[in-house]
Amino acid sequence: MKPKISIITPCFNSERTIRGTIESVLDQTYKNIEYIIVDGGSTDGTVNIIREYYPKFNGRMKYVSEKDKGVYDAMNKGIKMSTGALIGIINSDDHYEPDAVETITEHMTDDRYQVIYGYCKVWDRGHVTNVLKNRHENLADRMIPHPTCFVTRDIYRDFGLFLTIFKIAGDYELMIRLYKSGRVNFTQVNKVIANFREGGLSCNGKRVAREKALITYHHEMISFKEMIRELINNI
Repeated sequence: MKPKISIITPCFNSERTIRGTIESVLDQTYKNIEYIIVDGGSTDGTVNIIREYYPKFNGRMKYVSEKDKGVYDAMNKGIKMSTGALIGIINSDDHYEPDAVETITEHMTDDRYQVIYGYCKVWDRGHVTNVLKNRHENLADRMIPHPTCFVTRDIYRDFGLFLTIFKIAGDYELMIRLYKSGRVNFTQVNKVIANFREGGLSCNGKRVAREKALITYHHEMISFKEMIRELINNI
């Protein structure tokens, strides 16, 4: 039997973009998917759109709408609600390729701790501006494309969830934590898995740089002096 895959979408006031995200999950060629949407108490039409799609998933969707403490708190809620063997997270302004989950599952092994990820197209104003192919061996310099990442559920149980003290780069901290453990098998799939839309929270370059400096110093990847220089340069 094909393993159940959990997909989580955190969102807040996302009525302009979430329809495309939901449809990209609904249209996956791989069907044993559990879809979890964690809404932060939206005041626009987001929840109405979620309710519109709820019956189309035929019992495979769960959702909650309540105030949270930020995107990583929402992701953690979704992880706790999930039951799949592998967990992917796609934000409400991003979307998957139609065969994304099927491609990822083809690279699953029996390893307990796996991170499977691929390439990510970057979109700006309706045009593809880049294709991210960052590799896990270079995590000290840059994050792998998080919208493409699928993580075995045992990882969250044994290595912990996202740290909510970070507001933009919590996914980066988690991946470094996993990579530095030496116990997690990272697999890059040489194929586009997801599409990322410019203009979201993670596009705040200076704030990302500040959080990245704190994270890499915490994990002993840069010196205290280098951290201070990065913080000052990105005020």
